[in-house]
Amino acid sequence: MALLQFMTCGLPSSAVPASIHCDHLIQAVTGAEEDLKRSLVTNAEVFDFLESAAKKYGIEFWGPGSGIIHQIVLENYAAPGMLMLGTDSHTPNAGGLGLLAIGVGGADAVDAMTGTPWELKAPKITGIHLKGNFPEHGWTSTKDLILHLAGKLTVKGGTGRILEYFGEGVFNQSCTGLATIANMGAEVGATTSTFPYTPSMRAYLHATGRSPVADAADEAAIAGYLRADDGAEYDEVIEINLAELEPTLNGPFTPDLATPLSKFPILLQEKGWKDEVSAALIGSCTNSSYEDMTRAAELARQAKNAGLTAKVPFLCTPGSEQIRATMERDGLTAALEEVGATVLANACGPCIGQWKRPESTEENSILTSFNRNFKSRNDGNQKTMNFLGSPSVVTAMAFSGKLSFNPVTDSVSTPTGEQFKFTAPVGVTLPENGFESGNPAFYPTPNPKPQPDTPIVISSTSSRLEVLEPFESHFPNNEPGELPAMTCLMRVRGKCTTDHISAAGPWLKYKGHLKNISENLLITAVNDENGEVNVAMDHDAKESLEETATDTIPKVAQRFKARNQPWALVVDENYGEGSAREHAALQPRYYGCALIIARSFARIHETNLKKQGVLPLWLADKNDYTRISSGDKIQTEGLAELLAGSRKDVFLRVTKRNGEVLLIKTTHTMSADQLKWLQAGSALNHIRAQRQS
Repeated sequence: MALLQFMTCGLPSSAVPASIHCDHLIQAVTGAEEDLKRSLVTNAEVFDFLESAAKKYGIEFWGPGSGIIHQIVLENYAAPGMLMLGTDSHTPNAGGLGLLAIGVGGADAVDAMTGTPWELKAPKITGIHLKGNFPEHGWTSTKDLILHLAGKLTVKGGTGRILEYFGEGVFNQSCTGLATIANMGAEVGATTSTFPYTPSMRAYLHATGRSPVADAADEAAIAGYLRADDGAEYDEVIEINLAELEPTLNGPFTPDLATPLSKFPILLQEKGWKDEVSAALIGSCTNSSYEDMTRAAELARQAKNAGLTAKVPFLCTPGSEQIRATMERDGLTAALEEVGATVLANACGPCIGQWKRPESTEENSILTSFNRNFKSRNDGNQKTMNFLGSPSVVTAMAFSGKLSFNPVTDSVSTPTGEQFKFTAPVGVTLPENGFESGNPAFYPTPNPKPQPDTPIVISSTSSRLEVLEPFESHFPNNEPGELPAMTCLMRVRGKCTTDHISAAGPWLKYKGHLKNISENLLITAVNDENGEVNVAMDHDAKESLEETATDTIPKVAQRFKARNQPWALVVDENYGEGSAREHAALQPRYYGCALIIARSFARIHETNLKKQGVLPLWLADKNDYTRISSGDKIQTEGLAELLAGSRKDVFLRVTKRNGEVLLIKTTHTMSADQLKWLQAGSALNHIRAQRQS
C-alpha cells in the first residue's frame, strides 16, 4: 500500500534509500520448500507488482523466501545512531543495534520517500535501568524481560514514549537479545526502544559483514556519542533487577497479561483451562536469530538423547535466508527435525495468521515465541489461546505437552518410564564459522538505479491489486469549515486492535486492493449497544430496497457510502493498538468515515487516520463515550476556526434520535501540517498539491 500511495506522487525515485520485503504471503502448510513454491504461484501477481515497482523506482527488492523484514534489516541495514522508518509496528526491532527505528504507516513512509519533512509529536523518555544479570539457572532470557515489562506497563503504558535502556544489565546481553526487547516494545505502545552502543553490537556488525560501520561506531562512541549524556534526566525511570526475573508466559488474547512460570499452574486452576498444549511455535521477527535457534536445537538434542519427540506439532520459523542456511550448515535444522519439528519458510507465517491449521472451534492453547496473541490472530479460531514465551520455554514445553510444565523445576517422563530434566540451554550468540549467506537468488542488487521505463505490473481485472484513487476533501473547494453532518455508525466496545479493524490471515491477499479488503472492516469488533460481534444497526434502512435494520458492519458502512452519508465511529481505550496496518485507516475512509471519537488512541493508528483525512478526536470526559449511539447525528463546532489558524477546542453537537441535543467537548493532537492534510482530504493530496504548485 505504501508503494501504491508513492506512485500517486509522480516522482522518479525515492528521496531516501528504501527496500521492499515480501514476507507476509507465505502460508505455513507442510514445510519451507513446498510452502514457498505454492506461494510463488498463488501470489505471483503481487510479487510481480512489487518487483516491477522496485525496478522502476530504484528500490532494493527482497523477494519471497528471503526472510522477515526485521531480521533482514538487523543483518543488513541497521546501524548505531541512525533514524529509520518502517511500515510495520515491529520496526523498532532494529533498535537492538542502538538506533531509533520507528514503525509508521505507509503514508508516513511516503513522506520520507518524497523528501517531505516527517513529523512526530515529541515523545517522553522512559529510562529503564537494567541491573545485574539473569538468574544462574539459565532459563530466563531477554524475552522474559520484555514480557515482564509488558505486564508492568500494559499495552498502552509506553504510548508517546521512547524506552531507553541503560545500566550494566544492557551490556550483559547479545545484540539480537536486545533486538527482542526492542521488538516487543511495540506491545506496550512505545514509539521505539533503544540502547547505548555495546561490544555485542560491535561483534554483530563485524559478523554480518559491516566492519566499516562498526569502526565508525567505535569512533563515535570514543567521541562521547551513542550513549546517554552524562547526567541525563528521564521523564520516568523503571528499575529492573534481572536476577529477580523468571521465565514468563503472557496471555491469552493480550500481550500484557504476564504470569511468572512458577505461578502459571495456579492461573490454570483458577481459570479452569485444560492443562494441554495443542501446538508449539518458535521464530517470528521477535525470536528467530541464530542465538534463539541454537538454544532450541540444544534442547532438541537433549530430548533426542532421552528418547523424546515433540508431543504436539512443533513449528520453527527461521528469520532470514542467512539464518536458515547457517542453521542447516551447523546441524541445527537436523536436530530440530529429528525430534519432530517442521521448519517453515523464512517468512512471518503463523505469527500473522498465515497458518493453514485444521479448522476448529474448540478451546485450545498454543505456545509461541511470537509478539502478539490477539484473539483469532494465528489460526482464525477465536478460542485459540496463544501464550507468549521464550523459544527455550516453548521448545521444552513441546516435549511435555502440558501448560503447567516448568522446565526450571519439572521433569518429563521418557518412553522407558524414567524422569528426564532438561538442562538450561546456553545458546551461541554468533556462529563460530561465520554466517552462511545461502541462496544468492534471495538477495537484492545493492543500490539499484531507477529504471523509469519499467511498466508497473497491475492487471485491470485483478482482485488483489488496484491503483489508488485520491480521496475527496470533506470541505467544498478545500476551504476551512466544519465536517459535513455525520451519522454515528456504531459504538465499539473494549479492545479494538488493528486486527479487529482489518483482519489479517486470509485477508492479507487483498492488501493491494482497497475495495476488496474493505469487506473485512471491523468484522471482529463488539457493538457496545447490543454486545454482538460484527453487527451494526441501520436506523435509516429502507424496506423498499430490501435493507434490514441490522447487518454486518461492512454492509452497513457500504449502505452509508451508497447514500453519500458521511459517518463517525465512537471507540474505547487505546483504539488501533497493534500492527501499523494502515488499511485500518484506509478502509473506514473508503466507506465514508470522516470522524473517529475515542477515549484514547494508539499512536501509529491515530497518525494513520490523520494521513487519510479522518479526524481523530479524544473525549475530554471519557464518560461521554456512552452518550453517543448509533443513528445519532453529529456535527463539529469549532473545527472551521481551528483550520483557519486558531487554537480553539472542537465540540461535538450530537442530536439524539429522540431529538435531545448534547454538546460534547473533545481534545485533539492535530498539528498545523496535519490540519492541512485534513483540509486537503489526505496527506497525499496535500503533498501532490504542493508539488504541482
